Amino acid sequence: MIKRHLEDKIRSALATNSSVALMGPRQVGKTTLAINIADTIPSVYLDLENRIDLQKAQDIEAFHKENSDKLIILDEVQRLPDIFAPIRGLIDQQRVDAGLKLTPHYG
Repeated sequence: MIKRHLEDKIRSALATNSSVALMGPRQVGKTTLAINIADTIPSVYLDLENRIDLQKAQDIEAFHKENSDKLIILDEVQRLPDIFAPIRGLIDQQRVDAGLKLTPHYG
């Protein structure tokens, strides 16, 4: 019941916002929630604890350009703190729906 409620809230946020952040402590289900939503829409998932995915995220502008028609999920985004400035630039471009979703954890 709670899972469904959270998925509905996130889907609603995705419909009206160019970015959505799922934040919370480790092991509470943020990644599972993001993947469940991603399974139902065109999306690409990058786990920044994975070396290959981390390399892809290094140039987020180019990655976004290649995947602009998809939801981009960045898991463990705290592993690449320099990514926030370029993401902000993408989001600030009102003519572009950045489609970036962040799932950091704290603690």
